Amino acid sequence: MPRISEFFGIVIYIYAKEHLPPHLHAIYQGKDAMIDITTGELIKGKISRRALRLVQDWIEIHQKDLLENFEESQKDIPNFKKIEPLK
Repeated sequence: MPRISEFFGIVIYIYAKEHLPPHLHAIYQGKDAMIDITTGELIKGKISRRALRLVQDWIEIHQKDLLENFEESQKDIPNFKKIEPLK
């Protein structure tokens, strides 16, 4: 599971060969949330509201790169790129 970014204790992953809709996994304090890249909505799981808002802000800034990484995840040998953390 490739780590795409990390900020404020939140670790962001996009797994290979994932299902639609385009999404990422945000892990914070041992909890995993699946978040839609196109809408920023929580699909599944649970993280604090503060952490979710930070991830949603970050998605808004890096949506194009995240969608490219999700598209890349569908390849047999994906080449994920790291994305700048939220500052």
